[in-house]
Amino acid sequence: MALTTTLLNSAYLRGRCCRHKVLHPLLGPLLSNSMSKLYSSYRRPGSQPEQKPSWQNIDFSFKKSIDVLKTQLNMLKKETKDYLIGPGGHPFDQYFLEQTRVLWEFRSQEDLNKWVISSDVEIGGKSEVYLKLGRNNQAALLYGTLNTEVPRDGETKYSGYCSMRAKPPMGSFARKKYYDWSNFNSLYLRVRGDGRPWMVNIYTDPYFSHQKDDLYNYFMFTRGGPYWEEIKIPFSKFFLSSRGRVQDDQHPIWLDKAKSTLGFTIGDKVDGPFQLEIDFIGLLNDRAHTEEFAYETYEKNPQV
Repeated sequence: MALTTTLLNSAYLRGRCCRHKVLHPLLGPLLSNSMSKLYSSYRRPGSQPEQKPSWQNIDFSFKKSIDVLKTQLNMLKKETKDYLIGPGGHPFDQYFLEQTRVLWEFRSQEDLNKWVISSDVEIGGKSEVYLKLGRNNQAALLYGTLNTEVPRDGETKYSGYCSMRAKPPMGSFARKKYYDWSNFNSLYLRVRGDGRPWMVNIYTDPYFSHQKDDLYNYFMFTRGGPYWEEIKIPFSKFFLSSRGRVQDDQHPIWLDKAKSTLGFTIGDKVDGPFQLEIDFIGLLNDRAHTEEFAYETYEKNPQV
């Protein structure tokens, strides 16, 4: 009897899991806020779990459902049309000859809405970060105050970071998409900082890897002052940081530019104000740059 009950419970849980996987892509645009809370596993130390079930916050409006369905079908129609034309909706001759592309240009609030900011407040810290349009609406101004004081929760061991990350583009029916940068070899930015170092992050989600959401970094040292600086960062300069991977000279670290998104982080362990202005972020295909991997590699178990 106990064995039968256990099997039934496990089957019921598997059924619930499968139903969520099937329904989420279909109802994602309608239930995005509720589902994000449902799948969130993080809770600050010492805080109480939410007592009210997430499904009680869902608006099951029939008219809203029809409107969402029409919107998603129109998006699917456009995606299918672009796919038949070529990569990104461009013919192949234009795609292969493309040498520059502007990814983000900050000129309106709509441009800022494509990004999300976060700080150590999520883990109980005291840093503050804000994002707004700069002077004459010609740039994005990321500013705030860094505070390295560790929260007294008995679990957190570090604090003091602020970040800005691009939202991944969404396809029809809440499908997660990525920016395809495979036709380029360098990142190109026009920024104006305050002299503090920033970490440029590339988040990837490769198809064939047991490492999910790999994080690649490059340290960008701003010079400060009133003048803008243009920075070109070859993709070969990015290094895999938080999730180590064994490599050798035959298998260097592979940055999957076809499934990527971008972010900026400051965490130099210096308390005080900071600011970074970003005019635009683009891509460059520098044909003179042929370096594939910028760091030394070593052969594993060399034969003596």
